[in-house]
Amino acid sequence: MMVIIGGLFLGTLAISRFSLKIGIPAILGVLLFGFVINPSYTLFSHGAIERLQVLSLSILLFNAGLETEIRSIRGFLEYGIILAVGGVIFSTLILGLIVWFVASPDAGGIELGFRQIPVSVAMLIAACLGSTDAGATVNVLQSVPRAIPRRLAALVQFESSVNDPTAILFLGLVIGLTAVGNGTSGHELVLGEVQMFLQKIGSGLLIGVIVSYLGRFSLNQLVRDTSQLLILGVSIGLIAYGMAEILGGSGFISAYVAGLMLSNHSYSNEKITPEALQQTLLPFNNMTEITVFLIFGLSIDPLTILPAVPEGIVVAIGMMLVARPVSVLLLQRFSPFSLRESLLVSWCGLRGAVPLALSFVMVDAIPRVRGMDPATVPSLVQNAGGIVFCVVVINLLVQGLTLPHMSRWLGLTADEQLTSTP
Repeated sequence: MMVIIGGLFLGTLAISRFSLKIGIPAILGVLLFGFVINPSYTLFSHGAIERLQVLSLSILLFNAGLETEIRSIRGFLEYGIILAVGGVIFSTLILGLIVWFVASPDAGGIELGFRQIPVSVAMLIAACLGSTDAGATVNVLQSVPRAIPRRLAALVQFESSVNDPTAILFLGLVIGLTAVGNGTSGHELVLGEVQMFLQKIGSGLLIGVIVSYLGRFSLNQLVRDTSQLLILGVSIGLIAYGMAEILGGSGFISAYVAGLMLSNHSYSNEKITPEALQQTLLPFNNMTEITVFLIFGLSIDPLTILPAVPEGIVVAIGMMLVARPVSVLLLQRFSPFSLRESLLVSWCGLRGAVPLALSFVMVDAIPRVRGMDPATVPSLVQNAGGIVFCVVVINLLVQGLTLPHMSRWLGLTADEQLTSTP
C-alpha cells in the first residue's frame, strides 16, 4: 500500500509537469490522472471526501488571504462582495434555466439525452456550478502569472474566496425549496435562509479578524524559528474555520479574512513575517490541492461519466458563454472596471474542487426532490453527477488554455495601468 501511495504522488508530480508544458492547469492533469487510473471500487466515501475538502479549502483560503494585500482590493472591495454574492445567484438561476430548457421538451427545448431533467434537478445541478473555485482560480493564475492585470487577478481571487460559502448556502436554499416534507412554507424558508446567510457572512468576517490577532500574537511571542511557521499557519487556518462554524458563521470567509488581516498587521519580529509564513505554507498548499483532486479522480466511476459527456458539453458552453458573462454584466453598474475588464473577469470563472464536493450533496438530495418519480432517480443521479464532473473538466481545460489569449484579445496586459470607470 505504501508503494502504491508513493507511486500515485510521484505520478501526480510527473502529470503536473507535463500538464504545464502543454498549457493546461496542473490540477486538471491530476484530476484526469486519478480518473484514468480509477480502480473498479470506491476508495473513499462521500463523507470522507467532503471532510477532506473542508480541511484543505480552509487552509487554501487562509493562504489566499495571506497573498492578498488590502491596498490591492481597497478600490473594489464592495464590488468584489457584490460580484461574489450576486454572481453566484444570477449564474445559478440562468444556468438552471438553460439546463431545464435544453433538457425538457415541455419547455420548448430539444432533448439531448438529459432524460428530461425536472426544473428542480436542473437548479440543483446549476447550484453546484454557481461558485468560482478559489483553489482552481489561484492555481491557474499562478500557472499564467502574466496573463491578466494585477488588479483584476486580485479581484478574481477575492471573488472566488468569498463566493464559496455563498454557493454552499445557496445550494442549501435550493435543496430546502425542492425537498419534500420540510414542514416550512417557501416564504418562511427563503427568509430563514437569507437571515442565516447574513449571519454567516457577518460572523465569519468578525471571527476572522479576531483570530488574526491570535496569529499576530503567535508570530510576535511564540514563534522563534521559521520551521514553526507551518504549524502556525495550519493552526490559524483551522481555528478560524472551526470557531466560525461553532459560532454560526462561515468558516471559509473566516479563514480567508484571518489570512488577509494577518498579512496586513505590523510585527515586532522582523524575521518571522507573514511573507515567510506564506512561503512556508506554499508547498503544503500544493500538496493539499493535489491530494484533493487526485482523490476526486480516484473516487469517480468512469462508467457513470461517459453517458453524461454530451450533456456536460452543452452545460459547460452555456455556463462559460451565457451564465457567467451575463451574471457579471448584470452587475456592471456597480463595477469600477471597464467593460473589457469585466469581460475578462467573466472568463476567469473557474470551477474546481468546490463544485465537485457539492455534487455529492446534490446526489444525496435528488431522491428527496418533491414530485420525483422513484423510477427515474437512479438515472438522474448518475447523469447529474456526471454533468458536474464534465463541466469542471471542460471549464478548466478551455478557460485555463485560453485565458492568456483572451487577455490579449481584449487588449489587456499584466503591466497595463487600469483606469476606473466613473
